[in-house]
Amino acid sequence: MAEKSAGDSRAARAGSGAGATAEIGRRVLRLRTERGFTQRQLAEPAYTAAYVSTLESGKVRPSEAALRHLADRLGITYEELATGRSPRDATRLRAGLTDARRTLATGDTEDAAARFAALGAEADRLGFPDERAAALLGLGDCAMETGELITARDHFEAAEKLLADEPLPRRVPAIRGRAVSHLLAGELRYSCYLLESAIDELNACGLHDPNALLLLYTASIAPYMDMGAHGRAVRAAELSLALAPSVDNPELVAQMHRGVARTLIAEGRTAEADASLAKAQELYEQLRLRTDLAHCHWMRGYVHAQDGDLERAESELRTARDMLASKRAALFTVQVEVELADVLRRRCRTAEAEALLRPLLARSGASDTGASDTGREAVELTAERGAVHAGGAHRLLGLIADERGDAEGAEEHYCAALSLLERTGAAGDLADLCRLLGDLLRREGRLEAAMDAYRTGLGHRAAPGTTTLGPAPAEPPIGN
Repeated sequence: MAEKSAGDSRAARAGSGAGATAEIGRRVLRLRTERGFTQRQLAEPAYTAAYVSTLESGKVRPSEAALRHLADRLGITYEELATGRSPRDATRLRAGLTDARRTLATGDTEDAAARFAALGAEADRLGFPDERAAALLGLGDCAMETGELITARDHFEAAEKLLADEPLPRRVPAIRGRAVSHLLAGELRYSCYLLESAIDELNACGLHDPNALLLLYTASIAPYMDMGAHGRAVRAAELSLALAPSVDNPELVAQMHRGVARTLIAEGRTAEADASLAKAQELYEQLRLRTDLAHCHWMRGYVHAQDGDLERAESELRTARDMLASKRAALFTVQVEVELADVLRRRCRTAEAEALLRPLLARSGASDTGASDTGREAVELTAERGAVHAGGAHRLLGLIADERGDAEGAEEHYCAALSLLERTGAAGDLADLCRLLGDLLRREGRLEAAMDAYRTGLGHRAAPGTTTLGPAPAEPPIGN
């Protein structure tokens, strides 16, 4: 027997239960009356008028074969008769969701969010759970761009609940969204836990769906790198490359190239990293995905900074910042500004760097949270929103204070950065901060405090990348 489609499966579930049976009976009666059929005309030749009468009164649960016969006689689809949902409505909702996705990719994030919200409400009213889940995923992506990470997480969790009865590969985009929202909030270990759990479940159940696995492995590279678990990040990149030939979604392939580039940068293979980013950039340009294209410029700026080409790094980071600001992707915009400030400091433009950083860490007051030179309203980085970059901003301000001889200011910023990063588990950044703080304290003659800082840094360096799960997740049967 041929495998049922997702729509048929949903229709079968909807057709079970006393309430659903009565609803189907009322639907058959209404449609039969609208078309001017007698019960006998509708029933023949496979069934009797008495059967149709019993069905319309809700006293018998129709079989799939009976529903298909009646749907054919009434001139509608099996799913529409079983669920009351029109395929035309489904097609219209899906087209609307595609348009909303295009708006999110190329236009204003708030406009996209409004479209997703309206489509989600309509899908809920008409009883289309898949389309409702797709709208929630879109709302989650919009909320991540604007920095509303708790809201984003709520949308992704709601989508996952709607798809609870679906196979795990169908739920992977929602799981990945939750993991990325936790990553952006600085909750690296929990982000890894979500991704590794899903990978383990897919592989343990033999659900080696290449699209789902590629999405999860690619997403895991960033938290692994931030935690200092370079071995796991490299292995995730290797598995992503092995899965890519089985994937026909260019957006997933572009995400893979971006993720792989991060591991190449860490290994000092900057030319290869830049080539990988160029491949991703080409795909994003073809797909007109402006946020993702901006991320490529962002990463290429980082690559140039690593190579010491600060002029090109500044150019790429400004391009990324301007693209993200034009889309009102507030959180990503301020994260780029932290890295741009680092390049400006290294180019001895300290005042510009400091002016860029201070509004990102403001606590209150309109005078502190004005607009940047892009004309957008500044957004704060906090422990709950962009903790890793908030720590990075404090680190840079500490360096600037240290370089001008303000030891007290430098220590204050270094300690603030440590407080932010300790909850994230960003081992490499923590070790570097402890070194900077130790050097500062040693120059101040506070040797015992300096030794404590150095020991703490060595502790972070000695055991990087500890995840909640412990052992690395099971691997799919590829490349063996």
